[in-house]
Amino acid sequence: MSTLVERTETASGYRAGRTLPLRVELVRQLKRRRTLVMGAILAALPFVLLIAFAIGNPGERGGQVTLMDTATASGANFAAVNLFVSAGFLLVIPVALFCGDTVASEAGWSSLRYLLAAPVPRARLLWSKLVVGLGLSLAAMILLPVVALAVGTAAYGWGPLQIPTGGALDTGTATQRLLVVVAYIFVSQLVTAGLAFWLSTKTDAPLGAVGGAVGLTIVGNVLDAVTALGHWRDFLPAHWQFAWADAVQPHPEWSGMIQGTAISITYALVLFALAFRGFARKDVVS
Repeated sequence: MSTLVERTETASGYRAGRTLPLRVELVRQLKRRRTLVMGAILAALPFVLLIAFAIGNPGERGGQVTLMDTATASGANFAAVNLFVSAGFLLVIPVALFCGDTVASEAGWSSLRYLLAAPVPRARLLWSKLVVGLGLSLAAMILLPVVALAVGTAAYGWGPLQIPTGGALDTGTATQRLLVVVAYIFVSQLVTAGLAFWLSTKTDAPLGAVGGAVGLTIVGNVLDAVTALGHWRDFLPAHWQFAWADAVQPHPEWSGMIQGTAISITYALVLFALAFRGFARKDVVS
């Protein structure tokens, strides 16, 4: 068996870096039904909110004005509201799905061992799947505000981003700030991606990996709501998930986003490292 492996590795024309190209993995994942369904759900959300705001006036409530109250002020406000209502949970699902389903589904289909026998090096297989999973997650986060901006502009017009606390950002500045918001939301979800990817290398059940990542993310949100934890909450990624709100102010404050980015990247790197280390030693029988 070892002789066969050696001959395979030294075969003429074999290059480990050329196995399972990213474009091949991307096409495979794009054709899957769950990718199409998730894209349809995210694209449909702005239309659902548009109908909701048409039925009820978001500015009718009394008291302090919030971002939700300014949803119909312009297309930029509508896009910001879509991000606000989806960042806490809805955008967690595509990240957990694309990163948690990727390896576990191959094991569930009993095709993982055939990919490794191709031969695709384990690290190369994980790298391809992780890059594509993160790429699809980012695409999902871009799709939502782009559709929301188009729908909101058609319904409420193209104008500045009205800030609930007073003032406004011109359209150019608002677009730049929304790009920053999307980038930060993506970085803040790297923890969920790491959890999902690590669990995906541990189980043959995709639902277990996806559900586990979503469940642990929810636990983090619950713990962040426990004020008795005090400063310990600063070490929870969930504590910084809405720090992007500081970017849509006349004078943005970046300290919260910087801390949130550092926490998320640290957790994510540890989880990705655990996934690669564990999978390198795993006995793959599926």
